[in-house]
Amino acid sequence: MPPPELTEAECRRCGTYIAGLDGRYACGVCGWVNDHSEGHRRLPRADEDPDRPARARRRPKQPPGRGPEPGPQPGPEPGPGH
Repeated sequence: MPPPELTEAECRRCGTYIAGLDGRYACGVCGWVNDHSEGHRRLPRADEDPDRPARARRRPKQPPGRGPEPGPQPGPEPGPGH
């Protein structure tokens, strides 16, 4: 799959000039994001992603430890006069 193309447009919400990849945009000023289907070409599948970890590689197990106790956690103690 060829590398993505840098594309530019105006944000549809606030008018800020923004850049994106293959026609997919996200505005850092107002938070507007266009739908992925509006891109100029299809998104790559997971097996086409060069940064995808190898299948045999798994996340390391976390060492056992004391996590937070289940159930509601106590809140702050009320101050004098409450």
